[in-house]
Amino acid sequence: MSLSEQFMNHTVQREYQALVWGDILDDEGTIRSFIGRHERFRKLFTVYQEDDEKGKYAVTHYKVLERMNYVTLIECRLETGRTHQIRVHMKHIGHTLFNDLMYGGDRILKGTIYNKYKAFVDNCFDLCPRQALHAKTLGFVHPTTGEKILFESALPDDMHQLIEKWRAYCKTKRMI
Repeated sequence: MSLSEQFMNHTVQREYQALVWGDILDDEGTIRSFIGRHERFRKLFTVYQEDDEKGKYAVTHYKVLERMNYVTLIECRLETGRTHQIRVHMKHIGHTLFNDLMYGGDRILKGTIYNKYKAFVDNCFDLCPRQALHAKTLGFVHPTTGEKILFESALPDDMHQLIEKWRAYCKTKRMI
């Protein structure tokens, strides 16, 4: 089966890690929606209602890996592959990706109003100056040999440092 057929049949394995704003209540879940271009802001994508023909069907499965007070580290497995799918789905359920400039995650969405916390978050933004999303795994069946191929990528240093900074912050908050 060709790669394009595997993508069309949703058999390609794609897993991501993301740091999102807020505490996701459920340990795991599935987001099903229709995603299409925003009518007014054409660079953005948004969720549309099922009966609205503006979007394409999209499915994202997520699992909580770690909760860190005002952010949550999650793993996402894509069933479909729409443009900005994880970013749009997470914003749709109220958990925008950390430092996602396009979708509003580049400002404090959860936490306190104190200057010390604001300085901490600004430092986190500087540490990882992009949305906190990492393509961890890509797997498919080789079109010629039929062999299952799996590529894995380690968490980039900027995201690793960001997560460690939030972990340290959580430890200091528990001690107070």
